[in-house]
Parts: sequence; structure tokens; C-alpha cells
Amino acid sequence: MTQLSAAQTTPSGGSNALYGGKGTRRVTVRDIALAKERGEKWPMLTAYDAMTASVFDEAGIPVMLVGDSAGNCHLGYETTVPVTLDEMTVLSAAVVRGTRRALIVGDLPFGSYQEGPVQALRSATRLVKEAGVGAVKLEGGERSHEQIRLLVESGIPVMAHIGLTPQSVNAMGYRVQGRGEEAAQQLLRDAKAVQDAGAFAVVLELVPAELAAEVTRVLHIPTVGIGAGPETDAQVLVWTDMMGLTGGRVPKFVKKYADLREVMGNAAKAFAEDVVGGTFPLEEHSVH
Repeated sequence: MTQLSAAQTTPSGGSNALYGGKGTRRVTVRDIALAKERGEKWPMLTAYDAMTASVFDEAGIPVMLVGDSAGNCHLGYETTVPVTLDEMTVLSAAVVRGTRRALIVGDLPFGSYQEGPVQALRSATRLVKEAGVGAVKLEGGERSHEQIRLLVESGIPVMAHIGLTPQSVNAMGYRVQGRGEEAAQQLLRDAKAVQDAGAFAVVLELVPAELAAEVTRVLHIPTVGIGAGPETDAQVLVWTDMMGLTGGRVPKFVKKYADLREVMGNAAKAFAEDVVGGTFPLEEHSVH
């Protein structure tokens, strides 16, 4: 993936100050809002540890999501549902420590905000105070309206998440959301609800491209697409998917930018063969 400079031009003719910027201060939700006003598109990647986050930070990725997708990618769970707030706090703190510039968004896991606004505030406060995240993300549109409102009123920026919401996999499965007139209208209501509640951005996951484009036109807050076509204001991918580290099938909307699974596998085999064959370590690897 080619890194573009801070002088990268945008459709509006300006420069993309959000992606590739050289400043060392943290990106803020105000920067995100200004990007929408300027017509700048920007990338977001997931991150779950300090080392990986530092690589993405140096590459100029302006926003990183410490997603509960860590449950599938790193913790060995079949879904995101088992992920706990304690686990998210540890992972989020690691990503914050590994970065200097990116806005870090911590996911509120299943069961940490569904009881209502007070529980949501208590959970989000942990991620802000203990992990140091700059914002939190939670799933749900109209049903999460009150949670979002209280968090924002309490000074915690919120990124909303509608469309396919993986924490609801037991109820909705993994399928495209927003198909058909009734479903499309509900998704539009959800998008407007989270905007009205004060969310600074909203993730649209696995929704028809035409519907995502309409939502993007209607809202004044940025939309972040994942499997939602090219017309959203930003795009996010799970980093292990786009780097080719995920085994087995990956979603159709994923573009693989590298094949780290093959690279790492080959390196592990080469190391093993050197050890078995007695060619590692050699004199240059030894101390006396």
C-alpha cells in the first residue's frame, strides 16, 4: 500500500491534512469533522497491540479502532460476543501506548452498555480513564440513542455502528443489512438517531452501496464504510484481513494488501530447519 504525503490532493482540490499529516499531536474528533467539510476521505484500521499500532501510526493512519474483533483475530473466540470490558481495556491501553498521533477508538463490548445509559457511561469511563482512548464505539441506532447522548453530554466522543452489528450475530446472523424499502428506511432512521444523539461518526457495515451513499449525503457527520461501497467518507478494515494474516475465507469486501500468513509461515519453517540442521545459532549469534 503506497503511503501518500500530507500534500495529497482531494476531490475538492485541497490537501488531505488528516491522512499523512506530519504533526505529532493527537487527531481529534474536530479534525474528523473538518475532513467531512473538506471532502477528504480517510482510512481507519483496527489495532490490538502496541507494536502493530506503532507501524500504522508511522504510516499515517489517522484513526485506529481497538475493535472487539480482537475476539476473532487474537483471542480465539468464534464471535465478538465473549469479549470482556477488561480485555478491551488492556488491548486499548496497549494501542494508545504504541501511538503518538492517531485517534484511538475503543470498542464497548457486548454486555457493557446494553443495560442503559448509566452502564454505558461506567464502561466508557473505564476505557477513557484506564486505557486513555480518545473516543469509544458502540453498536446500535435508535436502540442506543440514549446511551450515546449521555456519553457525549459527559464529554466522551462516540462513534456509532449500524448495519451489520456483529454483537447481534445470534439475532441477525452475518448478512447484508438494509435491503428492501422497510429495512433501508430503518437504517436511515438509525443513522439520523445516532447523529441527533451526538455521535461524531458512524460505521456502516455490510449495507448496499447505494444506501450507504444516501446516508453519507444525508448526514453531516462522517460515515465509515466496511462492506458499504466507495461513497462513504472513510473506510475501515480489520488489519489481519487486509494484511492476509487471517486464515480461511475472508469477507468479499476485503482487499488483501499483503500475504503475511505466507511470509510468517515461511520464516517459521526456515527457523525450524536451521535449528534442526544445526545451522542456527552460528558463531556470529553467540556470546563468550
